[in-house]
Amino acid sequence: MAHPSSRAMNATDPLRMVRVNRISSRSDLYPRLIAMQKLADAQGFAIYRVSGSGLPAKQRLVCELENWGPSNSGFGKALTDAYGDILLDHIEKSLLPLSWAGAHDRAAPGPADFAPFMTRLKDGILPFSGLAFPVRLGAVGNGFILFTGDDIDPASDTIVELHGRCCHVMMDLLSLDERRSAAAEALSEREVACLQLAGDGRISEEIAEKLGLSVHTVNAYLGSATIKLDSVNRIQAIAKAIRLGYIS
Repeated sequence: MAHPSSRAMNATDPLRMVRVNRISSRSDLYPRLIAMQKLADAQGFAIYRVSGSGLPAKQRLVCELENWGPSNSGFGKALTDAYGDILLDHIEKSLLPLSWAGAHDRAAPGPADFAPFMTRLKDGILPFSGLAFPVRLGAVGNGFILFTGDDIDPASDTIVELHGRCCHVMMDLLSLDERRSAAAEALSEREVACLQLAGDGRISEEIAEKLGLSVHTVNAYLGSATIKLDSVNRIQAIAKAIRLGYIS
C-alpha cells in the first residue's frame, strides 16, 4: 500500500532547511540520506557517481557512500554486475527514476499510475528491490542515489520529492569536492607543513625551528592557510585540513 501524500509534505521542510548550510564533510550528508531512506521505506541507500565521464568506453559507476553494512558487502558488486551498463546508458538519455523488484518481491517499487514516469529494470536479478534516481550535473557531477530494501512502495508524490532531494544531495557533494580541490590548489607546501606541525601540537616557535623559518613567517603561513580554508582561527583550520585530507 502506498504511503499517504502528507508524509512527504511533512518531512520536506526540515530537509530543505538543512541544505541552507554548506556541508563540511561527507558525514554531514548521512542524516539527510537516512531521512530520505525512511521516507522511501527502504533499508539502505547508496550514492554512485559516474567515473570517466565523456569517455563512454571507460565509464563506470563508483560507490561514494552507502550504509549497506559488512553483512551486505556484496551488494555493490551485485548491483553493478546486474545493472551497471544499463544505468550508465540510461543517464546519458533520460532522467526518469528507475525501479526493480528483488527476487522475493512481487512488484517493482512505485504505484501503477506512476509507471509511465519511471523506467522498469528486469526483476528478480538481485536479492533486494530498489529505486535509483539519476542526477546529471555536468562532466563530473553525474550519478545516482539508490534506495534499497524489501517491498518498497512509495507514493507518486514521495517519488517526486525524493528525486528533488537527491539532486540537492548530489549538488552538495559536488560542491564539497570542488571546495576541496580549490583548497588543495590554494595551499602552498609551506602552509601545509605548518598546519601539519600545528596539528601535531607544535607551537609556532617549535615549528619555526623545525622548518628553519622565523616565528613571524610561521605565523604568516598559518594565518594565510586559515584564511584560505575559510576558518575563523587556527584550530578550525587544522580541523578542516584534517577533514579534507590535507594533513593527518
